[in-house]
Amino acid sequence: MALNRKLIKPSWLFGIGAVCLLCGLGAAYIESHFSKLTIFISLAGLVSILICLFELKRFTRGSKRAFQWQRYGFIVLAAVSLLIFLAGVNYLAYRYNTRWDITKAKQHTLTRSTTAIIKDIKQEVKVIAFHVGIPPKYLDDLFKEYERQSKGKIKTEIIDPIVRIGYAAQFGSVISGEERKVIVISGSERRDIDFTEQLLSEEQLTNAIMRVARDKRVVYFLTGHGEYDVFSEDENGLSLLREMLSANNVETKTVMLGIKKEIPDDCNILIVAGPRNPLTEEEDEIIKGYLKKGGDAFFLIENTPLASPDKPLTDEEKRKNPSLNNILEYWGVRIADDIVVDLSNHIGKDVGCPATRNYPPHKAIVKNLDYTFYIRPRSISVLDDRRESVRVAPLVLTASKESSWGETDRTLHVQFDEGVDRPGPVPIAVVIWEPRGEDGVSDILVRADTDTRIIVFTDADFLSNAFLNKYSNAEMGLNSISWLSDLDYRISIDRKAIKIGQLDLTSKQKRVVAVVLFAMPLLIAAAGIMTWLKQGS
Repeated sequence: MALNRKLIKPSWLFGIGAVCLLCGLGAAYIESHFSKLTIFISLAGLVSILICLFELKRFTRGSKRAFQWQRYGFIVLAAVSLLIFLAGVNYLAYRYNTRWDITKAKQHTLTRSTTAIIKDIKQEVKVIAFHVGIPPKYLDDLFKEYERQSKGKIKTEIIDPIVRIGYAAQFGSVISGEERKVIVISGSERRDIDFTEQLLSEEQLTNAIMRVARDKRVVYFLTGHGEYDVFSEDENGLSLLREMLSANNVETKTVMLGIKKEIPDDCNILIVAGPRNPLTEEEDEIIKGYLKKGGDAFFLIENTPLASPDKPLTDEEKRKNPSLNNILEYWGVRIADDIVVDLSNHIGKDVGCPATRNYPPHKAIVKNLDYTFYIRPRSISVLDDRRESVRVAPLVLTASKESSWGETDRTLHVQFDEGVDRPGPVPIAVVIWEPRGEDGVSDILVRADTDTRIIVFTDADFLSNAFLNKYSNAEMGLNSISWLSDLDYRISIDRKAIKIGQLDLTSKQKRVVAVVLFAMPLLIAAAGIMTWLKQGS
């Protein structure tokens, strides 16, 4: 429908449109967001201007005045479009504050685990840095990033203790001109970080924040039966695991049940890390009682002792690396005396070291995990006659069905014997859970803070110093401990540091690379032949 110029003059329509457009954009800018009303007003103004220009072009086509209106209209539209663009860019920058860190080690961006930790903080944390003179730029940037990610839960401050000596004295320490320190405070908890000799790292600051803002957990490692030593720095030790736990405010202690005769009351998780000698009946009963009362435990079972065709195992050797079935069968699982092999996906040339990403859904533990691998693990069976209150679910299974099984031949004559060997995919880790108060267990005997939670792995080597940092082994172990302790956050393990990259591939990944390398020249040759044939025809 053409515009009735007697009723509505183009100049009026243009003026009304300009006013509506400016009012809509102005209101949106003032309120820092576009509402339905401001969007409607802005669009109405823009449409009015466009109708005005279109109608003017129709009624003044070919005249000098038409050319002027078109030129002025183009200028107005260009100016309005530019204003909208600038306002939109500023709004998006204010709203989302997106940045791009192109450094190799992401030195100007908090790691994913730190971001997750900050979001989990429930109480206010104050971070105060004492630095004489002008503070370095990296320190100011780091503090601002912590404040931004925490949405105000973390308050940071950098002060010169010489200038503000009275304020610095409130923290009970005299700081010299050479000393640099950060104090992290939350409630009654406090941690000090000295960065006089080296730059303050994100890892140091995050660990201090976790220690003051999170509840502390205590894990006890069973000793006295040849278990993996949590304090040993050897390849077979667990010192790296202990350091990671300590960095996440999880304290590690040891307990020898042969002397203590009980599991301490402050134990949040009992870790049985690969005993090589059997437990006594009394120790079995102590652990059973602890679990029945709502205790949580992490069992790492060692591999089945191997034999050779000309030298069978003695009775004493058969008792080595106990399965702990005296304890575990009460909770619905049995550990077999076999060795899990996987011909299609393993580490190195040892088919008894399966690598896998076959994790049934259990987001608290296996979310975003890559491969994990295990050194000669055993298979786990779920008992049909277990109590109805006991929930058992596989946590880790071998990657393949046809090429993996539980080999019962201890001489490692690898051949699947139907009816004798356990067919794949083979469970090598399970999760066990029993809600409190069920199965006739008295509520008085059950701890009030948790249900019974158990995780069983049929390998302990994957958490040793030699293999902890390979693939996702560390994440698997630490996430398991986090779930057992009923924490409402994921344990952090990644450290931001520049390292020399090393490519470790499983047997399956090596085959994929070989196929790709072999296929590429063939595809290029095939394309050349096809081109030659087309030219010849």
